[in-house]
Amino acid sequence: MNSDSDLQIAGDLLEVQHLLRPAREHPVTVAEFVGLARAISADRSQWAPLVQYDATTRWYHRLRTGPGYEVWLLSWVPGQGSGLHDHGPSSGALTVLDGELTERTDRGKRTLGAGAQRVFAPGYLHEVVNASLEPAVSLHVYYPGLTDMPMHAAQCAPAAATV
Repeated sequence: MNSDSDLQIAGDLLEVQHLLRPAREHPVTVAEFVGLARAISADRSQWAPLVQYDATTRWYHRLRTGPGYEVWLLSWVPGQGSGLHDHGPSSGALTVLDGELTERTDRGKRTLGAGAQRVFAPGYLHEVVNASLEPAVSLHVYYPGLTDMPMHAAQCAPAAATV
């Protein structure tokens, strides 16, 4: 008996169904979208047989859809990049499945290896590039589904002052 309380639970708590929240059929929070990406990432049989590589352009495949969201699979051969862009009104979660990608923003660049994840809000401006010597594969979850991907001119560093 718990000395702090006279309440005791007898039997299997999991049998008390009315106390349990039903599992959601589809993700609705950022954490759940990240969890979805991790679950897909962990099960190579869901994505590895679909991957193709194209030397002329980034290859992409819509892997899954749900109420208001999309999951995309992308492959990147060395040197391929997205160009500087945002995702319009969509939030996103990017997961590197294989290889290595480099994300460039106005704050610098970051290398993302297999398993790395980035979550971003609508309007987040970045460029993703495969700057390595090996192909890479990534998974992208967008909510709401990707309807707009505005491209932006490369931001130049300020010119040096002349004397």
